[in-house]
Parts: sequence; C-alpha cells; structure tokens
Amino acid sequence: MHLHDVWFVLIAVLWTGYFFLEGFDFGIGVLTKLLARDRAERRVLINTIGPVWDGNEVWLLTAGGATFAAFPDWYATLFSGFYLPLLIILVCLIVRGVAFEYRAKRPDERWQRNWEHAIFWTSLLPAVLWGVAFANIARGVKIDANKDYVGGFFDLLNGYALLGGAVTLALFTFHGAVFASLKTLGPIRERARATATRVGAVAAVLAVVFLIWTQAHTGNGRSLVALIVAVVALVAALGANLAGREGWSFACSGVTIAATVAVLFLALFPDVMPSSLNPAWSLTVGNASATPYTLRIMTWCAGVATPLVLLYQGWTYWVFRKRIGTQHLAEAAH
Repeated sequence: MHLHDVWFVLIAVLWTGYFFLEGFDFGIGVLTKLLARDRAERRVLINTIGPVWDGNEVWLLTAGGATFAAFPDWYATLFSGFYLPLLIILVCLIVRGVAFEYRAKRPDERWQRNWEHAIFWTSLLPAVLWGVAFANIARGVKIDANKDYVGGFFDLLNGYALLGGAVTLALFTFHGAVFASLKTLGPIRERARATATRVGAVAAVLAVVFLIWTQAHTGNGRSLVALIVAVVALVAALGANLAGREGWSFACSGVTIAATVAVLFLALFPDVMPSSLNPAWSLTVGNASATPYTLRIMTWCAGVATPLVLLYQGWTYWVFRKRIGTQHLAEAAH
C-alpha cells in the first residue's frame, strides 16, 4: 500500500471521528429548542457538552490540515469550489463558540435567549451543510482538466446532496438525543429517550434511501459491507434506546455515523473528488497527493501526536462522565 493510500484512510478516520463527536455536539445544539422546555433544561443540555465541545472541533482542524498537507490539490479544489458553504460553516462554528462562552456572562433573559437562538441555528446549519458537501464529493462535481471546480453554488444543491444534508441532520439529532439521555437525569432524560425514538425512525428512513442511492451510483463490494453495518447499527441503536440501554444505544448510533462515512469514502476510493464532466479529470489519491517525502514526515508526526491527543481527550470524557440534572445547576449570579 502506498503512503497516499494510507493518508486517504487516515483522513477518512479523522472525518469519522469528527462526525462521531461533533455529531452529538450538533445534536445537543438542535435539541436546545426541540427538547428543553425552559431555561434550566437548556442549561442542562448545554452543560452536557460544555467541557468537550471545543475538543471535538480539534478533529475538524486536524482533518483539514491533513488534507492540506497530504492532498494539496484536493484541498485547493474543495475549498475553492465549496467556498460559500464552507464559509457559512466556519462562521457558524465561530458564532457557536462565542455563544457557548457568552451566554452566561449576563443574567438578562433576553441576552441568554439570543445566544440560545444562536446555538440552535449554528448547530443546525453545519449539520445540514456537511451532509450536502460530502454528498457532492461522493457524487462528483464539475472539475475541468486543470483540476478547477467550474460549477456554481446552485450546482451543489441537487437532490442527492440535499438528501445527504437531511440525513446528517437527522442522524446527528438522533445521536444528540441518545447522548442527552445518557448524560441527564429526571424528566429531561425520559423525554430525550422519547425524542430519540421519533428522530431515529426518521433518520432510519432517510439514511436507508441515501445509502442505497449511493451504493447504486458509485458503490462497490466494500461500501456494501459498510452499508449493511450502518443499517444494522441504526436498528440496534433504536432497539437499545427503547430498552433503556443508553450506553449501548449511543455506541450503536456512533457506529451508524462511522459506517455511513465509511460508505462514502469506500465508494469514493481511489478518487478523492470525481469529475462529473469527464472521469479522466477526476482527482485521485495519486494525482492529488503531496510528495512521498512530505507523506513520510507526516506519518512520523502523526504516529507521535495522535496517541497523545486520544489520551487527553479520552481523559476529558472520563472526568466529566457523570449525569447531570436541573438540581445540579448553581444559582445564577451576576
């Protein structure tokens, strides 16, 4: 196996980790409007991800940085062609981080309500746009012989891509609802389980249609195996949620997200960005990669740094592993 193949797999793993972790993170943000009934319950939901949301975004930075270094042509075409949706995602992530930090800076109800609106919308929009972006990558976009994207913004808003956005929104919201039931106590926990059942049923229908469409369009034997894993894991997550086994449900919903990402990357390989104009103009792991020397240096650095990142992030989740409820909230003080 060549190093550019290894880095394709590693980048797929980084995106999988990002969607697994930031998925429930986005889901909690969406649920602040759909699940919480008052300010106290919204505080509880926000507090479930308070210690970890910024660490989850490290996976995005690493995935973007690895793509830039290992596949510079892929990075250039992707970020220039998808400039507007990626800019919207970036702005949302910036505003979202500010909202988490500033929401409790003043006790004024209007102040907090406005930041809560910001948390909701800046969680919902990226959840949709990431699905739209990756669906377009898997489907293929207008790339010319110079490796330039020559389509427009509205070319990205095709039926397959919009379905992909609906799938990621539904899966992330389901993942977040299961996480909320795993991390909370009392009535909010019970409502989170009920919400997970309803959202999970919608996610199952959308995901099955999207995955079958993907398999029919660009799939292969490897992606078919991942598709089966995704469907089985989603059914298992729904069953575990109904049985009140939140831990198993969360693990299975995470496997669902990971397997869904795997379907896209396995269907994509060896391309990294197919051209819908001419298959010969597609970006592949071979023609879009950096030099072998660059990839060797990156491999050594990743081998040293990755275990450290996994250790400290795992330790963070262990420290903040206990459930919380409204009874654990400190009285607001100015």
